[in-house]
Amino acid sequence: MPDHSFPVDHPDDEKELLLDWLRFLRGAVVRKASVGNQNAHWRPEERLLSLIGIVNHLTHVEWRWIDGGFLGVGVERDEAEFQPGEELTIDAAIGAYQERWLMTDTLVRSTPLDNSCQLEGQGDVSLRWVLLHLINETARHGGHADAVRELLDGTTGE
Repeated sequence: MPDHSFPVDHPDDEKELLLDWLRFLRGAVVRKASVGNQNAHWRPEERLLSLIGIVNHLTHVEWRWIDGGFLGVGVERDEAEFQPGEELTIDAAIGAYQERWLMTDTLVRSTPLDNSCQLEGQGDVSLRWVLLHLINETARHGGHADAVRELLDGTTGE
Protein backbone atom coordinates (compact mmCIF):
# COMPACT_ATOMS: atom_id res chain seq x y z
CA MET A 1 0.00 0.00 0.00
CA PRO A 2 1.38 3.43 -0.88
CA ASP A 3 2.73 5.71 1.81
CA HIS A 4 0.22 8.45 2.67
CA SER A 5 2.47 10.64 4.79
CA PHE A 6 2.80 14.37 4.41
CA PRO A 7 4.65 16.58 3.42
CA VAL A 8 5.05 16.12 -0.27
CA ASP A 9 8.05 14.21 -1.56
CA HIS A 10 8.73 16.10 -4.80
CA PRO A 11 8.53 19.87 -4.24
CA ASP A 12 10.44 20.77 -7.43
CA ASP A 13 8.68 18.48 -9.92
CA GLU A 14 5.25 19.87 -10.80
CA LYS A 15 3.73 16.58 -11.94
CA GLU A 16 5.00 14.67 -8.89
CA LEU A 17 4.01 17.54 -6.59
CA LEU A 18 0.43 17.33 -7.87
CA LEU A 19 0.46 13.54 -7.49
CA ASP A 20 1.87 13.91 -3.96
CA TRP A 21 -1.06 16.11 -2.97
CA LEU A 22 -3.53 13.74 -4.57
CA ARG A 23 -1.84 10.78 -2.82
CA PHE A 24 -2.09 12.52 0.55
CA LEU A 25 -5.78 13.33 0.08
CA ARG A 26 -6.64 9.85 -1.15
CA GLY A 27 -4.95 8.41 1.92
CA ALA A 28 -6.97 10.68 4.20
CA VAL A 29 -10.20 9.48 2.57
CA VAL A 30 -9.17 5.83 2.95
CA ARG A 31 -8.23 6.34 6.61
CA LYS A 32 -11.63 7.93 7.31
CA ALA A 33 -13.46 5.17 5.42
CA SER A 34 -11.66 2.29 7.13
CA VAL A 35 -14.60 1.12 9.23
CA GLY A 36 -16.68 -2.07 9.26
CA ASN A 37 -19.14 -2.76 6.44
CA GLN A 38 -22.24 -1.75 8.37
CA ASN A 39 -20.66 1.55 9.41
CA ALA A 40 -19.31 2.12 5.89
CA HIS A 41 -22.87 2.14 4.54
CA TRP A 42 -24.25 4.36 7.32
CA ARG A 43 -25.61 7.78 6.38
CA PRO A 44 -26.62 10.37 9.00
CA GLU A 45 -30.41 10.61 8.88
CA GLU A 46 -30.22 9.16 5.35
CA ARG A 47 -28.50 12.36 4.23
CA LEU A 48 -25.04 13.03 2.88
CA LEU A 49 -23.12 10.13 1.39
CA SER A 50 -21.93 7.09 3.24
CA LEU A 51 -18.20 6.55 3.58
CA ILE A 52 -18.38 3.71 1.04
CA GLY A 53 -20.36 6.01 -1.27
CA ILE A 54 -17.59 8.60 -1.07
CA VAL A 55 -14.87 6.05 -1.89
CA ASN A 56 -16.93 4.56 -4.71
CA HIS A 57 -17.71 7.99 -6.17
CA LEU A 58 -14.05 9.09 -6.08
CA THR A 59 -13.08 5.86 -7.85
CA HIS A 60 -15.59 6.64 -10.59
CA VAL A 61 -14.47 10.29 -10.82
CA GLU A 62 -10.90 9.23 -11.59
CA TRP A 63 -12.16 6.62 -14.06
CA ARG A 64 -14.32 9.17 -15.91
CA TRP A 65 -11.60 11.79 -16.14
CA ILE A 66 -8.70 9.49 -16.98
CA ASP A 67 -10.22 6.63 -18.98
CA GLY A 68 -13.04 8.73 -20.36
CA GLY A 69 -11.15 11.94 -20.96
CA PHE A 70 -7.65 10.85 -21.84
CA LEU A 71 -8.13 7.31 -23.12
CA GLY A 72 -11.40 7.93 -24.95
CA VAL A 73 -13.32 5.14 -23.24
CA GLY A 74 -17.08 5.65 -23.25
CA VAL A 75 -18.05 6.53 -19.69
CA GLU A 76 -21.20 7.78 -18.02
CA ARG A 77 -22.02 9.02 -14.57
CA ASP A 78 -24.37 6.69 -12.73
CA GLU A 79 -26.17 7.97 -9.65
CA ALA A 80 -25.86 4.46 -8.14
CA GLU A 81 -22.15 5.13 -7.52
CA PHE A 82 -23.15 7.44 -4.65
CA GLN A 83 -25.13 4.77 -2.78
CA PRO A 84 -23.66 1.35 -3.50
CA GLY A 85 -25.59 -1.67 -2.30
CA GLU A 86 -24.66 -3.87 0.61
CA GLU A 87 -22.95 -6.31 -1.79
CA LEU A 88 -20.04 -3.85 -2.08
CA THR A 89 -17.81 -4.20 0.97
CA ILE A 90 -15.64 -1.39 2.23
CA ASP A 91 -12.53 -3.52 1.65
CA ALA A 92 -13.54 -4.09 -1.99
CA ALA A 93 -14.35 -0.40 -2.46
CA ILE A 94 -11.01 0.70 -1.01
CA GLY A 95 -9.20 -1.94 -3.10
CA ALA A 96 -10.89 -0.69 -6.28
CA TYR A 97 -10.00 2.90 -5.35
CA GLN A 98 -6.36 1.97 -4.82
CA GLU A 99 -6.24 0.09 -8.13
CA ARG A 100 -7.84 3.07 -9.86
CA TRP A 101 -5.37 5.54 -8.44
CA LEU A 102 -2.46 3.39 -9.59
CA MET A 103 -3.89 3.51 -13.13
CA THR A 104 -4.40 7.27 -12.84
CA ASP A 105 -0.86 7.82 -11.58
CA THR A 106 0.58 5.65 -14.38
CA LEU A 107 -1.21 7.68 -17.05
CA VAL A 108 -0.19 10.97 -15.44
CA ARG A 109 3.46 9.96 -15.27
CA SER A 110 3.45 8.99 -18.94
CA THR A 111 1.57 12.05 -20.26
CA PRO A 112 2.74 15.66 -20.50
CA LEU A 113 0.76 18.00 -18.23
CA ASP A 114 -0.08 20.22 -21.20
CA ASN A 115 -1.76 17.38 -23.13
CA SER A 116 -5.46 17.98 -23.32
CA CYS A 117 -8.66 16.03 -23.55
CA GLN A 118 -12.22 16.97 -24.18
CA LEU A 119 -15.14 15.97 -22.02
CA GLU A 120 -18.72 16.80 -22.74
CA GLY A 121 -19.62 20.06 -21.05
CA GLN A 122 -16.00 20.83 -20.11
CA GLY A 123 -14.40 21.73 -23.42
CA ASP A 124 -10.68 21.28 -23.93
CA VAL A 125 -8.81 20.82 -20.63
CA SER A 126 -5.17 19.98 -19.91
CA LEU A 127 -3.96 17.08 -17.80
CA ARG A 128 -2.76 19.73 -15.33
CA TRP A 129 -6.34 21.03 -15.05
CA VAL A 130 -7.65 17.47 -14.61
CA LEU A 131 -5.16 16.79 -11.80
CA LEU A 132 -6.16 20.00 -10.04
CA HIS A 133 -9.80 19.00 -10.46
CA LEU A 134 -9.10 15.55 -8.96
CA ILE A 135 -7.27 17.19 -6.04
CA ASN A 136 -10.23 19.53 -5.47
CA GLU A 137 -12.81 16.74 -5.74
CA THR A 138 -10.84 14.47 -3.40
CA ALA A 139 -10.30 17.28 -0.87
CA ARG A 140 -14.00 18.20 -0.87
CA HIS A 141 -15.06 14.60 -0.35
CA GLY A 142 -12.31 14.14 2.23
CA GLY A 143 -13.98 16.88 4.27
CA HIS A 144 -17.30 15.20 3.65
CA ALA A 145 -15.80 11.92 4.96
CA ASP A 146 -14.52 13.80 8.04
CA ALA A 147 -18.05 15.00 8.81
CA VAL A 148 -19.66 11.59 8.27
CA ARG A 149 -17.05 9.85 10.40
CA GLU A 150 -17.43 12.35 13.24
CA LEU A 151 -21.21 11.92 13.18
CA LEU A 152 -20.81 8.14 12.97
CA ASP A 153 -18.45 7.50 15.87
CA GLY A 154 -16.94 10.79 17.03
CA THR A 155 -13.59 10.23 15.27
CA THR A 156 -11.93 13.52 14.36
CA GLY A 157 -8.58 14.45 12.91
CA GLU A 158 -6.60 12.67 10.24
